[in-house]
Amino acid sequence: MLRFNDVLERLTSYNPNADIELLKKAYVFSAKVHSGHLRLSGEPYLIHPLEVAGILTQLKLDVASVATGFLHDAVEDTLTTLKEVRENFGEEITQLVDGLTKISQISLRSTEEGQAENYRKMILAMVKDIRVILIKLADRLHNMRTLEYQSPEKQMEIAHETLDIYAPLAHRLGIDWIKSELEDLAFKYLHPDLYDDIQRKIAKKEKERTRYIDEVNRILMKKFYENHIDGEVTGRIKQIYSLYLKMTDQNINFDQVYDITAFRVIVNTVKECYDVLGIIHSLWKPIPGKFKDYIGLPKENMYQSLHTSVIGPYGERIEIQIRTNEMHKIADEGIAAHWKYKEGRIIEEADDKRFTWLRQLLEWQRDLKDSAEFLETVKVDLFPNEVYVFTPKGAVKQFPRGATPVDFAYAIHSDVGNHCIGAKVNRKIVSLKYEFRSGDTVEIMTSPNQKPSKDWLKFAKTSRAKTKIRQHFKTEEWEKSITLGKDLLEKELRKYDLQQAKLIKSGELAKVASEFSFKDVDNLIAAVGYGKVTANQIIGKILPPEKMEQQGEEEEGRLKRLIQKVTRGGTKDALLIKGVDNIVVRYAGCCNPLPGDKVVGFITRGRGVTIHTADCKNIMDDDPNRKVEVEWDSAKEYIYPVRIRIYSEDKKGLLADISNSITSNKANITNARVETTDEKKAIGTFEVEIRDLNHLKKVIKGLEKIKGVHRVERVRI
Repeated sequence: MLRFNDVLERLTSYNPNADIELLKKAYVFSAKVHSGHLRLSGEPYLIHPLEVAGILTQLKLDVASVATGFLHDAVEDTLTTLKEVRENFGEEITQLVDGLTKISQISLRSTEEGQAENYRKMILAMVKDIRVILIKLADRLHNMRTLEYQSPEKQMEIAHETLDIYAPLAHRLGIDWIKSELEDLAFKYLHPDLYDDIQRKIAKKEKERTRYIDEVNRILMKKFYENHIDGEVTGRIKQIYSLYLKMTDQNINFDQVYDITAFRVIVNTVKECYDVLGIIHSLWKPIPGKFKDYIGLPKENMYQSLHTSVIGPYGERIEIQIRTNEMHKIADEGIAAHWKYKEGRIIEEADDKRFTWLRQLLEWQRDLKDSAEFLETVKVDLFPNEVYVFTPKGAVKQFPRGATPVDFAYAIHSDVGNHCIGAKVNRKIVSLKYEFRSGDTVEIMTSPNQKPSKDWLKFAKTSRAKTKIRQHFKTEEWEKSITLGKDLLEKELRKYDLQQAKLIKSGELAKVASEFSFKDVDNLIAAVGYGKVTANQIIGKILPPEKMEQQGEEEEGRLKRLIQKVTRGGTKDALLIKGVDNIVVRYAGCCNPLPGDKVVGFITRGRGVTIHTADCKNIMDDDPNRKVEVEWDSAKEYIYPVRIRIYSEDKKGLLADISNSITSNKANITNARVETTDEKKAIGTFEVEIRDLNHLKKVIKGLEKIKGVHRVERVRI
């Protein structure tokens, strides 16, 4: 337990001229007004102000700040008034207590309209005097250290708020040790099982890690001595939360995280930083793309350091930070490292550059009258590398900047992601390409007929979304290749009076699969579908060469007979779309022909006949010898995919009207994509199942009657 004398000793160690009497007075006042009050742990309440004051001395803050640490809950939790504080401690401390009281009275997790204004209140309190937020961070840190005594519901609420607001704020202010501890403590309560699992795995190899750190330390210090460099080396295991983020972002487990050990080298000069970098790279091979020069290009919070990752002893990846003592002080204490107070004046001109961000906040609060606009601006600045969005129920989701509804959908569930057709952001329909902004409330729209598109990979940001999309297409392509491979192999086997089922049962195909280095028959057949192995190559492994020669034909001769067969002896005869003499018929995806369109067939080597519209640009320059005349088979009714594009207003309920219109005209939507423009217009591309050209015209006519729809057109690639 921290005592008053401990706080006093810490304060005078960096501020020998501190007003001790003021500090004693604040401590006694706090003890008096909190007398008889207990914390949930059963301990005297005074322990909390003492610990907060102690944390403030770790930040090396002034006497007024430390005194406020003793007094920060006096007005909020006791009968003490601001007038009493002013009479006893003056205006400066009163303003600090008032700012902290106001912050404590707002909810930062509200998803209602008041959220923006609550953010404004917090930021205004902060920019009026930065010490307010520094004291609040100290208060939050001690509360997180004792969170175990709260109810489970309260634990989750406070942990979420800490991870969403206070940890990023500590990072933005450059106070790395507070940021790291807040993240780990919040993570402990939000995901206790994961936290315990990672902690257990770290502890399991603690002795091994300690020996490794000592060895790296010894190697580096020896080299420093040889090169006359006065440096200090420390090693540590990375924080639990950062390891969790690495595992999540890269979709790996703990055993696959190779760089869990981080080292820090502290030297006296900038020149020595670069000298040390050269020494390290001469000792161990640097990992490409893992070097960052934050000395030449400091971060926005003025953090400076050299970062490099190397293959260290025994082939293990290690991360090393190199900085001067001054840089380390700033990295550890952040904005508090250069905070000076003279006669109540907060910012020294010499430190003005370090507080550019705060000056900007002051400008924003003067210029921005709209609370929502203020919220957007502040959030983007507070969290430059990530966005925080809400579910309709108010749960917070964190994503990398640039994330889209696709990322959100897959974060919910794979099925939600696979069937996602769009999203409502802040109650407005947006496209799947929409990039989130912090504070957005997101609702995902799905359709059972929707399937992932490969285009999604272009704008998906999270590894989970990208992995799930690729997984879908791998599964889909696998199934298609198996089906196609079986068909192709079966047709070729018939020429030799062979049956695929019998060859599988006898184990003949398994032997062939082994000869081609495939693990099983399915993989062999899939390879046929992919075009990696031909059916004839497989048959060549089963039958003797002489048998194959008897059946072999020249490619040109095969094509000639095929054309003759399809055209029934002449180009004037027509091909019925239902297929003729086992000829495979495919419909071109570029023009999506429909019954009623003028069409032409095109002989494709190994794939039968592909049907295009007569005016399709993709066949204009193709070999005329491969073209055949075809006509639609009117005897049967088929379903064909058609793309239509709808230009409309971007308004609530219109998507539902469009969907109802298409359905009422007995057409089925299989895919849909909606994009919005800056002019509040919407462009929707729908893939629908249509019987013929007349059916399509009916669907389009119905859509054109909808209020808000400007134009409907059939899409051809």
